Amino acid sequence: MLRSPCHVISDIHLGHASADVERSLIAYLRWLPSHAGSLLINGDLFEFWFEWRTVVPRSAVRVLAALMELRDAGFPVIMLGGNHDCWGGDVLREAGVEFHLGSWKGSIAGWNARVEHGDGLRPREDRGYRLLRDWVLRNRLAIRAFRMLHPDFASRLAFGSAQTSRSYQPRDEGRGLHLVAEQMLEADPSLDLLIFGHSHVAALERLPSGNVYANAGSWLDAPTYLVVTPDRIAMREWTGSTEGPDLHVLDRVAEKALA
Repeated sequence: MLRSPCHVISDIHLGHASADVERSLIAYLRWLPSHAGSLLINGDLFEFWFEWRTVVPRSAVRVLAALMELRDAGFPVIMLGGNHDCWGGDVLREAGVEFHLGSWKGSIAGWNARVEHGDGLRPREDRGYRLLRDWVLRNRLAIRAFRMLHPDFASRLAFGSAQTSRSYQPRDEGRGLHLVAEQMLEADPSLDLLIFGHSHVAALERLPSGNVYANAGSWLDAPTYLVVTPDRIAMREWTGSTEGPDLHVLDRVAEKALA
């Protein structure tokens, strides 16, 4: 169970993000232990993340240090791999992160929840990407071969590919993932909450099925995040030194929107 209040962030893309974005994230991570109970990072924390035995990407050093501070404070952090950083492993775990590849199901502040980054879920639009992901990006032999490349060369290769992926803006403005969410929640009415990332489109709404679909949006574009407590879910925005007011709120039983 992820303790309340559970904060959810996604799509920061460190390594591409500006220094200001990185500083705001680190300030937020250092603020968390005295204001929250747990953190869930829903993919694409990094623009590119790959674990060699003795090398980590330079762009990850400061945030790894901040995550280690959370570990030392006994603060629980779960991270799901996104399409840019699905190659996590021992380095992240040693930094105190419980890393998962694929979906995660469990209790978030008492809500029966399922969380996925969201890449590859649209049945038609993501068909080509799913083939690439399953046959190349997550293929054990391909990963082993990539690890044999010099990290400087491998990183340049990966960042070039990541730039192509990141610069693509979904033409459907998140509607495809929203439809997938509707279908998933209708198929599993036991779920109280379904959380996606990936689309960079923040969302918090109760669906006709009665359960809730949420997306924390993209910290890269605007530092929004979700706060989940037993009684409600709030969408908030980080102001740089402290959290801002609620942008939108859903109560556990009835919907309530705040300006």
